[in-house]
Amino acid sequence: MRLKIDWEHQLSDNSPVYMQVSMGNVVLHLTEHHVDCSPGAKALINFEGLQRFHKRLLETNYKYNKPRLETSAWGAMVMEVIDTFNNRLLFNEKQAVVA
Repeated sequence: MRLKIDWEHQLSDNSPVYMQVSMGNVVLHLTEHHVDCSPGAKALINFEGLQRFHKRLLETNYKYNKPRLETSAWGAMVMEVIDTFNNRLLFNEKQAVVA
C-alpha cells in the first residue's frame, strides 16, 4: 500500500493548501489554513497490517521519529506518529480476543 495524494486545492501560489491523501481505506484531509484546527490535534486511525506498516516506517530511517508498537489500555496494538507541528496520528489495530 502506498500513500497517494488524491487532490489538492490552493487559491494562489501564496495561499494555504487543502488536500486529501489516502492509503488503502484510510483517508485524511490535511490543511494549512490556520483557522481550521490547532496544532497538537490527534486522530485515531483504525488500521490493519500495523506491524508491516511499522516495519516500513522504520526502514525509511527517519532520524526524528521512530514510532514504537505498543499495546493500548483497551488491548489494541497501537503506534503513534507525531509530525513537526505536534499533531498525532494514532494507528490502532484491534487484536483477536482469545477466550
